[in-house]
Amino acid sequence: MARRPPHLALLLLLLAAAAANALHIYLDANEKRCFLEEIPSDTVVEGHYKALEWSEPEQKYVENSGLGILVEVDELVTGHNVVRTRGPHDSRFTFTSHEAGDHAICLSSTQGTSWTPTSHIRLYLDIVVGSTKPDREQDRSHVTELSAKLRDLNQKLEDIRREQQYQREREANFRDLSELANSRAVWYSIAQIVVLVITCAWQLRHLKRFFEDRKM
Repeated sequence: MARRPPHLALLLLLLAAAAANALHIYLDANEKRCFLEEIPSDTVVEGHYKALEWSEPEQKYVENSGLGILVEVDELVTGHNVVRTRGPHDSRFTFTSHEAGDHAICLSSTQGTSWTPTSHIRLYLDIVVGSTKPDREQDRSHVTELSAKLRDLNQKLEDIRREQQYQREREANFRDLSELANSRAVWYSIAQIVVLVITCAWQLRHLKRFFEDRKM
């Protein structure tokens, strides 16, 4: 079998958020392959891998049910190990990022039934960086905050209704007072006219008698 080209100790792979990315890599015995992924905080990441082992008799990569894969995920910023799990040759893994930043996703093979120091593995890998998972506590606090704001708005609306009712009552009272004042002014004007007419009539009668007495 032709010699495989030298493998790099670390491969950089940038995966688009909320999108699936597929690739295949080659592993030798006791070799670990790592990928760097920049992930936001509180984000769900799902991975699916399938490992095939090289078969010299068949001269092709075949499934080996005894082959296992070790998956390790570390936060490079904090050095915290997020995932360390062993799975069969065809499996999935899921983890949620705690801190935003680069994460090292490392895969290595574990011993199978036909494992030899010269075994070669072809590993197919799909990684999906999902959306930020919902913060239920934040959602509940947001709902509580909205409820409080709604209660405040209802209270303000009630205050506005009371103020409008008070203003309507004041307007009605003012209108009644205005009509009463206008009515009184009219009657006062009529009374003045009547008094003025009576006074004029009395003065005219008095003057008439005065001139009659003087025989003028």
